[in-house]
Amino acid sequence: MASYIENARAKARNILAKYGVKAAPIPVERIARALGIRVQYAPFDDELSGMAFIKDGTPMIGINSLHSSTRQRFTLAHEIAHIVLHKSKIESAVHVDKGILRRDAVSATGEDILEVEANNFAAELLMPGQILEAVLGDRVVDMEDEDAMKSFAKRFGVSSTAFQYRLRNNP
Repeated sequence: MASYIENARAKARNILAKYGVKAAPIPVERIARALGIRVQYAPFDDELSGMAFIKDGTPMIGINSLHSSTRQRFTLAHEIAHIVLHKSKIESAVHVDKGILRRDAVSATGEDILEVEANNFAAELLMPGQILEAVLGDRVVDMEDEDAMKSFAKRFGVSSTAFQYRLRNNP
């Protein structure tokens, strides 16, 4: 596994430990506030999931209020990742995310390291390995079982797509 991916996951685990988070669903908004990040929800174009920027020294995240609550949670975790992992890059520009867990040509190749890091951070933050193991136990999870995927996803406050991403990409 690439070290930048493990670094992103480790930073998410450190944040969870720092704030004493031990159960799902993860209080991602509380974590953002504890990190000094101001979060605002507003209706954006459908393609725009969220954005991260720094204004007058304060990290800020904008979330598309028209998206589902599970998508908003993942977007928030993803944007927190950009602030935690890529602060120097967003201090001079607004980072805009058009779609999370994209399936386009760039994301499929894994060439956009910033997005790969942010997705791995977000998946670990919202579905931490330790809590995931406790919830799943010794069960073999059938990713084709839509009811099971929805049930597990609901427990973590994420979409079935995000839950499947976590299982496939974040052992």
